[in-house]
Amino acid sequence: MPSSVPSFAELLRRCEHAAVHLELRDWYAPTDRFEAWQRGDRIDWDDRESWWHPYDQMITDAVARGVVIRRARVISEPVSDYIRWEHYVTHANITAGEDVRWLPRRQATAIALPGNDFWLFDGALLRVHHFSGDGVVIEDEITADPNAVKLCAAAFETVWELAIPHHLYEI
Repeated sequence: MPSSVPSFAELLRRCEHAAVHLELRDWYAPTDRFEAWQRGDRIDWDDRESWWHPYDQMITDAVARGVVIRRARVISEPVSDYIRWEHYVTHANITAGEDVRWLPRRQATAIALPGNDFWLFDGALLRVHHFSGDGVVIEDEITADPNAVKLCAAAFETVWELAIPHHLYEI
Protein backbone atom coordinates (compact mmCIF):
# COMPACT_ATOMS: atom_id res chain seq x y z
CA MET A 1 0.00 0.00 0.00
CA PRO A 2 1.58 3.34 -1.01
CA SER A 3 2.27 5.84 1.74
CA SER A 4 0.39 9.12 1.76
CA VAL A 5 3.21 10.69 3.77
CA PRO A 6 5.35 13.06 1.68
CA SER A 7 8.95 11.94 1.33
CA PHE A 8 11.67 13.53 3.41
CA ALA A 9 13.09 15.00 0.21
CA GLU A 10 9.77 16.65 -0.63
CA LEU A 11 9.36 18.07 2.88
CA LEU A 12 12.89 19.43 2.86
CA ARG A 13 12.35 21.02 -0.57
CA ARG A 14 9.27 22.80 0.82
CA CYS A 15 11.12 23.92 3.94
CA GLU A 16 11.91 27.64 3.96
CA HIS A 17 13.68 28.42 7.24
CA ALA A 18 14.54 25.55 9.58
CA ALA A 19 14.44 21.80 9.95
CA VAL A 20 15.24 20.14 13.25
CA HIS A 21 15.66 16.45 13.98
CA LEU A 22 15.47 14.83 17.40
CA GLU A 23 16.77 11.29 17.81
CA LEU A 24 15.99 9.41 21.01
CA ARG A 25 17.06 5.82 20.37
CA ASP A 26 20.35 4.09 21.19
CA TRP A 27 19.91 1.58 18.40
CA TYR A 28 18.44 1.60 14.91
CA ALA A 29 18.19 -1.22 12.39
CA PRO A 30 21.71 -2.05 11.23
CA THR A 31 22.78 -1.02 7.74
CA ASP A 32 25.49 -2.39 5.48
CA ARG A 33 27.62 0.64 6.34
CA PHE A 34 27.25 -0.02 10.08
CA GLU A 35 28.12 -3.69 9.67
CA ALA A 36 31.19 -2.79 7.59
CA TRP A 37 32.27 -0.37 10.32
CA GLN A 38 31.85 -3.15 12.91
CA ARG A 39 34.21 -5.30 10.80
CA GLY A 40 36.79 -2.52 10.95
CA ASP A 41 36.17 -0.78 7.63
CA ARG A 42 36.71 2.96 7.85
CA ILE A 43 35.66 5.76 5.52
CA ASP A 44 38.29 7.68 3.62
CA TRP A 45 36.94 11.14 4.42
CA ASP A 46 39.34 12.66 1.87
CA ASP A 47 37.58 10.67 -0.89
CA ARG A 48 34.23 12.44 -0.73
CA GLU A 49 32.94 10.69 -3.82
CA SER A 50 33.16 7.34 -2.00
CA TRP A 51 30.81 8.33 0.84
CA TRP A 52 28.72 11.29 -0.38
CA HIS A 53 25.07 10.22 -0.67
CA PRO A 54 21.93 11.84 -2.11
CA TYR A 55 20.87 12.66 1.49
CA ASP A 56 24.04 14.71 1.96
CA GLN A 57 23.34 16.62 -1.24
CA MET A 58 19.73 17.33 -0.18
CA ILE A 59 21.03 18.83 3.06
CA THR A 60 23.67 20.88 1.25
CA ASP A 61 21.08 22.18 -1.22
CA ALA A 62 18.67 23.15 1.58
CA VAL A 63 21.41 24.94 3.53
CA ALA A 64 22.41 26.80 0.35
CA ARG A 65 18.78 28.06 0.16
CA GLY A 66 19.12 29.40 3.71
CA VAL A 67 17.51 26.54 5.64
CA VAL A 68 19.14 25.96 9.04
CA ILE A 69 19.34 22.25 9.81
CA ARG A 70 19.98 21.04 13.35
CA ARG A 71 20.08 17.50 14.74
CA ALA A 72 20.13 16.55 18.41
CA ARG A 73 20.67 13.08 19.76
CA VAL A 74 19.71 11.99 23.28
CA ILE A 75 21.95 9.04 24.10
CA SER A 76 22.69 6.62 26.92
CA GLU A 77 26.22 6.41 28.30
CA PRO A 78 28.27 4.39 27.96
CA VAL A 79 27.16 4.56 24.34
CA SER A 80 26.01 1.60 22.27
CA ASP A 81 28.07 0.44 19.31
CA TYR A 82 25.45 1.95 17.07
CA ILE A 83 25.84 5.38 18.67
CA ARG A 84 29.62 5.03 18.48
CA TRP A 85 29.20 4.46 14.72
CA GLU A 86 26.73 7.36 14.40
CA HIS A 87 29.27 9.63 16.07
CA TYR A 88 31.88 8.48 13.55
CA VAL A 89 29.67 9.05 10.48
CA THR A 90 28.37 12.40 11.74
CA HIS A 91 31.34 13.82 9.84
CA ALA A 92 29.14 13.45 6.74
CA ASN A 93 26.23 15.33 8.37
CA ILE A 94 28.51 18.18 9.39
CA THR A 95 30.15 18.33 5.96
CA ALA A 96 26.70 18.49 4.33
CA GLY A 97 25.76 21.47 6.51
CA GLU A 98 23.95 20.12 9.57
CA ASP A 99 24.73 21.31 13.08
CA VAL A 100 24.73 18.29 15.42
CA ARG A 101 24.70 18.03 19.20
CA TRP A 102 24.68 15.17 21.72
CA LEU A 103 22.88 15.04 25.06
CA PRO A 104 23.66 12.28 27.54
CA ARG A 105 20.30 10.81 28.61
CA ARG A 106 21.09 11.29 32.31
CA GLN A 107 20.88 15.07 31.66
CA ALA A 108 17.42 14.77 30.08
CA THR A 109 15.42 13.72 33.15
CA ALA A 110 13.66 17.08 33.57
CA ILE A 111 12.79 17.45 29.86
CA ALA A 112 9.32 16.56 28.58
CA LEU A 113 10.37 14.42 25.62
CA PRO A 114 8.07 13.03 22.93
CA GLY A 115 7.88 9.27 22.59
CA ASN A 116 9.27 9.20 19.06
CA ASP A 117 12.03 10.59 16.88
CA PHE A 118 10.88 13.39 14.60
CA TRP A 119 11.73 16.06 12.06
CA LEU A 120 10.08 19.45 12.54
CA PHE A 121 9.92 21.65 9.44
CA ASP A 122 9.60 25.44 9.79
CA GLY A 123 8.25 24.99 13.32
CA ALA A 124 4.91 23.85 11.95
CA LEU A 125 4.95 20.38 10.40
CA LEU A 126 6.12 17.19 12.11
CA ARG A 127 7.32 14.02 10.43
CA VAL A 128 7.19 11.47 13.25
CA HIS A 129 9.11 8.19 12.96
CA HIS A 130 7.57 5.04 14.43
CA PHE A 131 10.06 2.20 15.02
CA SER A 132 9.81 -1.44 16.01
CA GLY A 133 11.72 -2.55 19.10
CA ASP A 134 14.71 -3.58 16.99
CA GLY A 135 14.95 -0.20 15.27
CA VAL A 136 13.16 -0.83 11.98
CA VAL A 137 11.00 2.04 10.73
CA ILE A 138 7.40 0.84 10.84
CA GLU A 139 5.89 4.03 9.43
CA ASP A 140 6.22 7.78 9.31
CA GLU A 141 3.39 10.05 10.28
CA ILE A 142 2.80 13.67 9.29
CA THR A 143 1.01 16.00 11.67
CA ALA A 144 0.53 19.71 12.17
CA ASP A 145 -1.35 19.14 15.44
CA PRO A 146 -0.56 22.29 17.44
CA ASN A 147 -0.09 20.40 20.73
CA ALA A 148 2.32 17.88 19.20
CA VAL A 149 4.22 20.63 17.37
CA LYS A 150 4.48 22.70 20.56
CA LEU A 151 5.74 19.74 22.64
CA CYS A 152 8.27 18.65 20.01
CA ALA A 153 9.55 22.16 19.35
CA ALA A 154 9.99 22.83 23.08
CA ALA A 155 11.66 19.45 23.64
CA PHE A 156 14.08 20.01 20.79
CA GLU A 157 15.06 23.50 21.92
CA THR A 158 15.58 22.34 25.52
CA VAL A 159 17.71 19.41 24.39
CA TRP A 160 19.65 21.71 22.04
CA GLU A 161 20.49 24.17 24.81
CA LEU A 162 21.81 21.41 27.08
CA ALA A 163 23.51 19.30 24.42
CA ILE A 164 27.20 19.17 23.58
CA PRO A 165 28.31 20.31 20.11
CA HIS A 166 29.56 17.41 18.00
CA HIS A 167 33.16 18.64 17.85
CA LEU A 168 33.29 18.70 21.67
CA TYR A 169 31.52 15.41 22.42
CA GLU A 170 33.96 12.57 22.83
CA ILE A 171 32.97 8.92 22.80
